[in-house]
Amino acid sequence: MGTWAAGPFDNDGAADWAGALDDAEPDERAALVRAALDDAADEDDYLGIDAAEVAVAAAAVVAATRPDGPEFESGYAPKSLRSGEPWVLSDDLVSLALRALDRVVADESEWRELWEDGGGLDLPLTELAAVREALGG
Repeated sequence: MGTWAAGPFDNDGAADWAGALDDAEPDERAALVRAALDDAADEDDYLGIDAAEVAVAAAAVVAATRPDGPEFESGYAPKSLRSGEPWVLSDDLVSLALRALDRVVADESEWRELWEDGGGLDLPLTELAAVREALGG
């Protein structure tokens, strides 16, 4: 796992996804966020690390676009979030983001397994708490 910190964008998968999000046309970004959240939320079997990392990043994007949402200091967060560009995300993405986060932290998730094996699940869960709070969950 190419992870350098516990923040939502501080791993290879999330950083790559954030870059792709910035490269996309603004009117295509909501679909990319939805697809990332769907991939995790709808996984009934073992959730792989790639889908989990991207889902966490997508949930963080949804949270950041909410009123009083968190700001992410990571240099790997989408530049379009930090630049003040307008984002238009439908309200139903909030509940989808919460479902995706629930799936990421649940059993049968490689994300959870890798953090537990590394002995540090508390820190990433703390990072996700700000995301959950902004989402109302």
